[in-house]
Amino acid sequence: PTPRPARASLRRPSPPKPVPRRKPNPVSDNASSRLIYGFHAVLAKLRHDPEGIFEIFVDAQRTDARARDLLRHAEQLGSRVIPSDGERLDRMVGTRRHQGVVARVDARRKELKLPDVLEGLTEPALLLVLDGIQDPHNLGACLRVADAAGAHAVIAPKDKAVGLNATAVKVASGAADTVPYVTVTNLARALREMQEAGVWVLGAAGEAEKSIYTVDQKGPVAWVLGAEGDGLRRLTRDTCDELGRIPMYGTVESLNVSVASGLCLFEARRQRLG
Repeated sequence: PTPRPARASLRRPSPPKPVPRRKPNPVSDNASSRLIYGFHAVLAKLRHDPEGIFEIFVDAQRTDARARDLLRHAEQLGSRVIPSDGERLDRMVGTRRHQGVVARVDARRKELKLPDVLEGLTEPALLLVLDGIQDPHNLGACLRVADAAGAHAVIAPKDKAVGLNATAVKVASGAADTVPYVTVTNLARALREMQEAGVWVLGAAGEAEKSIYTVDQKGPVAWVLGAEGDGLRRLTRDTCDELGRIPMYGTVESLNVSVASGLCLFEARRQRLG
C-alpha cells in the first residue's frame, strides 16, 4: 500500500531568540568618536586634550625623529598606541596624506554655544564668522589664522557649510582644538545676537566704500567673510553693521578666504595696539 503522507505540523515555530544589543563602543562608534590625522593635529591633541584620545595608530615603518617624538609624548601621557601599516591608515581616513599617524578621539565634547563665547570674554571680542565655506581645507586654514590672531571663536552655519571633518582638523594644525568652533542654525539671527551684545559686525565685500584699514576696529568686532567668488549672501550682507574691502593692487579680483580672514583679523589687532 502507498504510504500516507506525513501530516503537516500544526505547532507554531518558536520565535527567534532576540539578538543581544551591543553596548556602545567609544572606540568604534562613529557617533562618539572621530578621526584626526597628521603630526600637527595629533600632537596638538596630545598636548591640549590627552584624555580625549582613545587610541593612536602609527605606521610601524616610521622610525624617524618626528615619529619618535610623538611616541614619547604618547607614552608619557599614557595614550594607547597601535602599530599599523600605511594601507590600513589609508583606508581609515580615505587619503594617503596622514603622514603615518591617525588618532581616534572623543567626538562627544560639549557643544559650545554662541552665548557661552560672548559671556566668557575678558577683552573686546574678536570673532571670525564664515558664511557658506564648503572646502574643508579653507575651514582648516581659517581656524589656523584665527588661532594666530587670537580670535575668540570661529562661527559658521550648520547647513550649507563644511563641517569640522578630519581634513579640516589636519589643515588647522592643532587650531581645531584651541579655537572654539561654534555652529549656528540661523546665521543672520546669530549676527543680531552679537550686535545685541555690543559687537560691531563687519562684512568683507569687494564693493565696499571703506577699506579694512579705515574701518574702526578698536572695539568688539566680528568679521564676516563669504566663500571665494560667491562672497556674502544677501541676508548676511544686509545684517552687517558696516562693510569693508581689502584694497587690491594687482590683477586678481579676490583672495582665498583664509588669506582675507588673516588680513582682517590682524588689522583689528594692529588697531588695538595703538
